[in-house]
Amino acid sequence: MAERYNIHSQLEHLQSKYIGTGHADTSKYEWLVNQHRDTIASYLGHYDLCNFFAIAENETKQRIKFNLMEKMIQPCGPPPDKHED
Repeated sequence: MAERYNIHSQLEHLQSKYIGTGHADTSKYEWLVNQHRDTIASYLGHYDLCNFFAIAENETKQRIKFNLMEKMIQPCGPPPDKHED
């Protein structure tokens, strides 16, 4: 019963439920991609922020949303080459 409330089991549960929480094998690139995608999703979800960006950039709201959606594909550029050890 005590093991159920162990901090490790709680972390494992969070990591399996939410991708962005990371784990021991998460690379810096993967962590940054998750952070950028979460931020962009928040921008898209808040109507007033999209309006603010549209006014600041002198673009239409739909163009701002389109550009943000395109950034979600590779928000930090292409992934780095993985070296085999």
